[in-house]
Amino acid sequence: MDLDKLDKALTEIVEKRIELSAMDYSNERYDDLEEELHDLEDDFNEEYEDMLEAELEKIHEKLLSDTDILLPTAYLANTYKPLLPDARGIISYEVEGFQGVPIESEQFENMDVRIVLIPNPARFVMMVSGKQMKDLWRSR
Repeated sequence: MDLDKLDKALTEIVEKRIELSAMDYSNERYDDLEEELHDLEDDFNEEYEDMLEAELEKIHEKLLSDTDILLPTAYLANTYKPLLPDARGIISYEVEGFQGVPIESEQFENMDVRIVLIPNPARFVMMVSGKQMKDLWRSR
């Protein structure tokens, strides 16, 4: 698995989401950009679904969750906050708020627990009550 390629594809989706969220529906480019985003997401699912689904199965097992596992792009947040570039110029992201896929687990009764997919490095992060708590899986 080419992890650099995974991060690049995931980052491209996140950047398109950021660009689209800053745009008004009346913008003449909105529909085209939205279509580009859907194409990128479809390609991402086709390329990485098997690998990421295997990681999600491990995560669900560890969290004692019987919540259905969805397509990788379902775990994307609606909004990402870019961080400052690292020494190599790579931008990482963080997520705030109630984003990602909700899961149910006896370990976390009466808590809002979600899993969200974040790039650079690609990782599934556990969100509890809208705050990033723990990396559940990292690509590197």
